Amino acid sequence: MDQDLASITEKVLASYQAGAGMNNIDGSNLPSKRALATICEDLLQLLFPGFHDSEPIHSKDLRRVTNHRLYSIADRLGTEVCKSLRLSEPNCPLERAEKLVADFLSAIPFVRQQLQADIEAAFYGDPAAGGFDEIILSYPYLEAIAIQRCAHLLYCHQLPLIPRMMTEWAHSRTGIDIHPGAHIKSHFFIDHGTGVVIGETSVIGCHVKMYQGVSLVARSLAGGQQLKGKKRHPTVEDHVTIYAGTTIIGGDTVIGEGSTIGANVFLTHSVPPRSLVLYEENQLRILDKNKGPADWVADWVI
Repeated sequence: MDQDLASITEKVLASYQAGAGMNNIDGSNLPSKRALATICEDLLQLLFPGFHDSEPIHSKDLRRVTNHRLYSIADRLGTEVCKSLRLSEPNCPLERAEKLVADFLSAIPFVRQQLQADIEAAFYGDPAAGGFDEIILSYPYLEAIAIQRCAHLLYCHQLPLIPRMMTEWAHSRTGIDIHPGAHIKSHFFIDHGTGVVIGETSVIGCHVKMYQGVSLVARSLAGGQQLKGKKRHPTVEDHVTIYAGTTIIGGDTVIGEGSTIGANVFLTHSVPPRSLVLYEENQLRILDKNKGPADWVADWVI
């Protein structure tokens, strides 16, 4: 057995030499996935006090508990941020990481305002919702958007790795894949949620509602890294509803305000405001919602 393991060791070491890009040997200490998982859990406790706790929190203890959580998150997140910054700046001072974390945590009240609006959108947009408590405790989209809104703040500080690690943690728990770079305004709601994909350069307006399996994706990734930093994903304007299984493609694609996109639509170009997009007799139709059904005229029939 010892001889077999010695031989296997040599083979594994040889694979390290052949696949150098898969190793982090003699390099910088990378951010810890395990540490970030616990930080994300604690951020949910900070955002929704009493909902992610095993014991109730009394109002007389709220200041002490909140203060402790902020200090704990700041200390642990600061360590991970410092690791991340030193990947590109080996001599990056600890003070810079601490300032970034302080700026991030100072925005928590703003994130809570956004999430309050998201919860309201879920409650008033879903007749199955039994109340705000049910949404916070059981709707997977809320956990996904809570972590994404936090990660987006760090993404806007151009912090490497950590924002994506946070949203992938939420993705693994909820089945909802929202890139931290996506810009999402208030009153956002994903009903059911499983299989939703929202790409990095997506822009989503206020009061947008999506269903399961919706994808906002790039037209093509054949350009690889040459596409980095360019607008690759769609823009969805205010008061748009997108039904299940729809895929919308391309950075130039704009879904006009007040539009409704039907289920299982594959859309590669913009539609004007207040459009109804659906398949009818195996053709994609884009209709003017301002007209009644008897007066519907297809602007495009594809």
